[in-house]
Amino acid sequence: MNLKNLIIFIFSIGSFFAIWEIYYWIFINNPFILAPPSRVIPTFYDLLAGNIQGFYMPLDAIYSLYHYFLGFTVAVAVGFSVGLIAGWYKRVERFLYPIIELIRPIPPIAWIPISILLLKLTHTAAAFIIFIGSVFPILLNTIYGVSSIEKKYIEAALTLGATKTKDIFIKVIIPASMPAFLTGLRVGSGVAWMCVVAAELFGVSHYGLGYKIELGRLYHSPDIVISYMLAIGIVGLFLDRIYRTLEASIVKWRRGYLIE
Repeated sequence: MNLKNLIIFIFSIGSFFAIWEIYYWIFINNPFILAPPSRVIPTFYDLLAGNIQGFYMPLDAIYSLYHYFLGFTVAVAVGFSVGLIAGWYKRVERFLYPIIELIRPIPPIAWIPISILLLKLTHTAAAFIIFIGSVFPILLNTIYGVSSIEKKYIEAALTLGATKTKDIFIKVIIPASMPAFLTGLRVGSGVAWMCVVAAELFGVSHYGLGYKIELGRLYHSPDIVISYMLAIGIVGLFLDRIYRTLEASIVKWRRGYLIE
């Protein structure tokens, strides 16, 4: 991030906090309903330092990231591999279409009772919810990426001696479908992170950022609730930056073809 972008970033965050502070004192002015930034920021620091009994934000973030990676890793593996096959073999896509469109509209939250019944209050139950929420953006974007590859690239590969399907997949299909897959990866990551919070919030796990939001609500502490909400946003922003950097690195060959 260059200096100009950093200044814009700081100004944007500062403006948001300023509007929030002014809104609180003019329209709310009740610490049991909402907390202003002047109260949330010190609470955020205390939660990071473990100064509030029963709350330790770094440990909660680690638990939430564990749930995230546990479910999202499986979603990436399944979504990418099945997407490649379904995008290449149209019969597989036609077979999977009714199954995907039957399950995809069901909100991940609706799976929480089933996951608790099947997997109890475990890390696996949280990972299952995250998998359900994040696999479809990756799968559908990968299918689209493969399906949209122009035939001339396949024909060029065949002309140059790529007679085996394996060679076509490695040399043409996978590289050409990467932009669509990486878009699905970023979208799926955002959904996965939201599912982490939802799963923990509804009691699938007794640890994590989402669980502590519910605990803060039970303690009637809006400053704790909002502090954990900010932590969720910060971690989500950090994850997105990682995937944006990964995308820029993998598909750097697209530079010069796109609007900067």
